[in-house]
Amino acid sequence: MNTSPLSKLSRRSFVQLSGTAASAAVLTGLGANRVLGATAGSDKLRVGVIGCGGRGVGAARNCMDADPGVEIVSLGDLFPVQVEKARIALQSPEKKKGEVVTSTRTANVPPDRCFSGFDCYKKVLATDVDLVILAAPPGFRPSHFAAAVEAGKHVFMEKPAAVDPVGCRAIIAAAKVAKEKKLGVVAGTQRRHEPGYIEVMKRIQAGEMGELVGGQCYWNGGGIWFREKKDWLAELSDFEWQCYNWYHWDWICGDHIVEQHMHNIDIMNWAFGGPPAKFQGMGGRQNRGNIPGNIWDHFAVEMEYPNGARVLSMCRHAPKTATRVSERLVGTKGTSDCKGTIKGEKPFAYSGANPNPYVVEHEDLIKSIRSGNPLNEGEQVAISTLTAIGGRMAAYTGRELSWNWLLNSSKLDIFPKECKPGPGLFPPIPVPGVTELI
Repeated sequence: MNTSPLSKLSRRSFVQLSGTAASAAVLTGLGANRVLGATAGSDKLRVGVIGCGGRGVGAARNCMDADPGVEIVSLGDLFPVQVEKARIALQSPEKKKGEVVTSTRTANVPPDRCFSGFDCYKKVLATDVDLVILAAPPGFRPSHFAAAVEAGKHVFMEKPAAVDPVGCRAIIAAAKVAKEKKLGVVAGTQRRHEPGYIEVMKRIQAGEMGELVGGQCYWNGGGIWFREKKDWLAELSDFEWQCYNWYHWDWICGDHIVEQHMHNIDIMNWAFGGPPAKFQGMGGRQNRGNIPGNIWDHFAVEMEYPNGARVLSMCRHAPKTATRVSERLVGTKGTSDCKGTIKGEKPFAYSGANPNPYVVEHEDLIKSIRSGNPLNEGEQVAISTLTAIGGRMAAYTGRELSWNWLLNSSKLDIFPKECKPGPGLFPPIPVPGVTELI
């Protein structure tokens, strides 16, 4: 029997709890001077975490490792059990591979700065945080990001940025406001902060591989987790349970082509200098068995870029199958694995340092904030998210679609406008030729 204090957080308690730069850079926002840190001259950066699952806790640790001035001071999640698990976890150093300590920074967040419920993000934003980490399931990202920008907070947000075109447009709009307010925005596309990728992209964009004529990108892997509705989960409404089991419905995760494979698709966009001109794809659901949900387990999408180059995008969730998570580009003068090597007329092999990119992305954000010239990756991550969504929509419907239509005309809006305990949202499994292109 589970006797952990966490196991006692019942339905009742759920309802009841409903890097070196000049420090203290002065930023402009909301029509007034906003100083980084509690007081002028402070090197402290107060950080709140919205979404306390594995990625939220991981991002919090990465942020602390990125800068000694970071303090995690507030936590929020839909589920009180997740908040408490995160609060306890962050009190101790992170250990992996037995007793090897991989992160020494810790945080002691008081219970009165821990919030749960669908409005937890508002409560975190109402505290004296300077920066928020947005790590709730992707469907919540547009509303959480817009609220953070309105509150004048710097943002680190996990990818993907949304689950549908309407959500991506909302991210783009909020990113523009963030730029006007001089708020830093960095996304969890950590490959863009890896030295090997950066050096290869410099050379590709300088023409050292000639014109790009094709490529491939992959996220082929094994199965994924599923959480049965039992124990304390049995006390949740269907909608709450779906939010805890979020990976299995497209309206909250975007499907795995968006949730995971977006990383590789983002590299293709980076190399080509923008999104594809059109999409065509296929896929299906073979290996989910009786697991509830409407997401597929395999996709194959052709993305045609404006210069006519065609890129194959492939992703799969299937136990006992080969794994491949990578990218490849073909140019008229060479080929590249994108992450550090070019073969051809001007060969290149990156041999420099390889710091943890999950930490570097936070370092880059914080340095930019402290310098007074904050990074803003909001529109960039929205475009790559929408690219992955375009591949999903082409495959789901069996239709060819254009980027112009996807960005400007698609009315697909699948995330519910109101989130609260109650009946679940169980859309059918998409069927090409039957599922409507909206």
